[in-house]
Amino acid sequence: MSHRPIILGIVGDSAAGKTTLTQGIAQVVGAENVTIICTDDYHRYDRRQRAENGISALHPDCNYVDIMEQHLALLRNGQPILKPIYGHTSGTLDAPEYIQPRKFVIIEGLLGYSTLAARDCYDVKVFLAPPESLRTQWKVKRDTRKRGYSEAEVIEQLRKRESDSENFIRPQREWSDIVVSFYPPSDEPEESNTELNVRLVLRPTIPHPDMTKILHLSNSDGNAVRLELERDMGKPVDVLEVDGHATSNQVLEIERMLCNDIPDLLPYCSMQGNPDIGKLIGTTGETLQSYPLAITQLLISYHMLKAAKIHQ
Repeated sequence: MSHRPIILGIVGDSAAGKTTLTQGIAQVVGAENVTIICTDDYHRYDRRQRAENGISALHPDCNYVDIMEQHLALLRNGQPILKPIYGHTSGTLDAPEYIQPRKFVIIEGLLGYSTLAARDCYDVKVFLAPPESLRTQWKVKRDTRKRGYSEAEVIEQLRKRESDSENFIRPQREWSDIVVSFYPPSDEPEESNTELNVRLVLRPTIPHPDMTKILHLSNSDGNAVRLELERDMGKPVDVLEVDGHATSNQVLEIERMLCNDIPDLLPYCSMQGNPDIGKLIGTTGETLQSYPLAITQLLISYHMLKAAKIHQ
């Protein structure tokens, strides 16, 4: 490999939306260019063993973090790995898989930023932090429909895992470059995927595009796109908020801004609008489009492609 892969991290608690965001970004930059790694595959124990040992999958001691670190370093250098496999549906540890990194590697999971050695392997680090009430809705929906749990079992699992979430998952937010929080409008507390707003905390740990260029959007269409200077964990950050009722024109204008900033984005980010951006599958299998999701995908893809240009 003439140029090393670009490594993107997407970390967050169970059912925080990691897989949805990962798959969407892969569609934007081209699935053929992306290798996706789930750090949940590095579980030390299967589901039955975790129950017997009284340990949750969120605890570092329940995972081969050292092997994860080694594999991240190999992938960053463009080398293949023999990755373990954890079957989320069956709860079993399956045969490993040979993985050859492509141009972009997306690492998604629970503990991707839990050690310094792991953190040093990423070019861009994203942390997902939806409100806990929304994450609970997502987890109940996913685990009852896809993993065979009852709603009561999911709620009890969340209760038992809360201390590990507080001690091991949420602290990783500190190490991210971008914090992504999808949240429902205040007048619609129930989750509706196409109506969710997004709050993007943009930390100065990586150079973000000049977002002041989009400030006029706030004045032109109902304040659906807002940029503010705030403090996060005691440090100044830019915060970009996009409401669920943002229009396609606003998304297209932000897309044009990003493409003009990095012309290499053009194959991925059409000046006429990329039809794959912001797409998600609804509860009944229909294809929906969320403009806050679209802008989130665009911004993260921008950073991946910018990092690729720097390391050419």
